[in-house]
Amino acid sequence: MRCPFCGHADTQVVDTRSNPGANLIRRRRRCPGCDKRFTTYERVELRMPRLVKKDGSRTDFDREKLTASMKLALRKRPVATDAVEGAIDRIEEKLRAMGEREVPTSKVGDLVMRELARLDKIAYIRFASVYRSFETPDDFREAVQEVKAPRRRRR
Repeated sequence: MRCPFCGHADTQVVDTRSNPGANLIRRRRRCPGCDKRFTTYERVELRMPRLVKKDGSRTDFDREKLTASMKLALRKRPVATDAVEGAIDRIEEKLRAMGEREVPTSKVGDLVMRELARLDKIAYIRFASVYRSFETPDDFREAVQEVKAPRRRRR
């Protein structure tokens, strides 16, 4: 590791601490050239698969775009931000777990639909109306039937 102060090519690690929850390693380093100390962080870098759109073009996975579309569906709905972040984390985890270099955007859409169904039924319907390009009231009716909880029988 090059010293950020003097540019010396080799530095010594003085202390190492890991943070398993954040997949992070913190290292305190000392430069033998100028004797200054500095901290570096090491983080695991996992690549997300590239997305293949319907028209065949390819694009990089964009967490911010996914977040924006989910937040749009969840706008003015009583869902905690932590729950949304957790859903997005699960989607990313499932995409990585596939082990594929490229994934169709339809697969990402299906994963989003699944997570929205768990978070909020109205948000699910909103997202589905755009994702599936609803054109008739019957399309909405079918989507409502998908998320409708079975009613309990009263005695």
